[in-house]
Amino acid sequence: MEADETVARFEIPYRRCLDLEGNAVGALPAFARDAKDLLPLYRAMVRARALDARAVTLQRAGQLGTYASALGQEAIAVGVASAMTSRDVLVPSFREHGAQLLRGVTPLEILLFWGGDERGCDFAAAREDFPVCIPVGSHVPHAAGVALALQLRGGARAAVCLLGDGATSKGDFYEAINLAGVWRLPAVFVVANNGWAISVPRATQSATATLAQKAIAAGFPGVQVDGNDVVAVRDATDAALARARAGEGPTLIEALTYRLADHTTADDARRYRDPAEVERHRHAEPLRRLRVYLASAGVWGASDDEALAAECEAEVEAAVEAYLATPPAAREEIFAHLHERLPAPLVEQRDRFLAGGAP
Repeated sequence: MEADETVARFEIPYRRCLDLEGNAVGALPAFARDAKDLLPLYRAMVRARALDARAVTLQRAGQLGTYASALGQEAIAVGVASAMTSRDVLVPSFREHGAQLLRGVTPLEILLFWGGDERGCDFAAAREDFPVCIPVGSHVPHAAGVALALQLRGGARAAVCLLGDGATSKGDFYEAINLAGVWRLPAVFVVANNGWAISVPRATQSATATLAQKAIAAGFPGVQVDGNDVVAVRDATDAALARARAGEGPTLIEALTYRLADHTTADDARRYRDPAEVERHRHAEPLRRLRVYLASAGVWGASDDEALAAECEAEVEAAVEAYLATPPAAREEIFAHLHERLPAPLVEQRDRFLAGGAP
């Protein structure tokens, strides 16, 4: 019998640009060489956190529906969106309002969505971006479909799909990345690995050493980054988008982070997670890390932070006032966007409903 041969070898690279103490790790990417150029990323993360905190208080007051906080994960959404162009298409999950804000979705639109108002999905900007997807993983095939459409149209555009670690255990995910690999679609799949799929820890979700290596089975690269390092997330997304736009196919980015909040406002993570574990991870959160780096570079200080906090609070409060003052949609809106031409049975239901009967 002949000796076994190794037919293929694979590696998963890991990227970090700023360590936990806010120090540069090696040479920073070109876009980060001047510390002042990182100020927009910090501002975007602070803005996202301000809206996040206010949304939680609105939900607790019964003025907003169940809400998914992104506390501690802001670097992923902001880093990814900062690398995209307006021609790319964002296909988000339910913890990516930081990316939506950076792409022009307004705080009011985000609040309307979480308040159960479909008008919150009708973005004035970012018209081709998809709305928030609540079912876990079901939007990953949508992203593959968008990428196929962009490939057929041409023009060096890409679909960027943000998902959680739990979604990588779903069949939707595997089917989508398989097609993306076979057809070399211009897609970037970003997995926010925050350690928990609701109450299920990462260790019991998958036996793989990394989630990034799931891309290998689909025939394209997988990389892992420090998801609390916005510079590393931006750098990895830049590289993945360059591949996609050049016709070289998709990339999977696993961004390691930690969910500091409950899964949603309908969850109580104390039932399954030790609070001491949360506190151990709090030191690694992304805003503190970048703030320390900017301060050490002499481009940011306490007074800047105070001014930014006041600016974000004013913007968010104006959006809250507009949200609370928004009148309910007209009754007929429930039927308005189902079909280009409403079928006869639904016409009958609509007319009966508007006349005061049950639909």
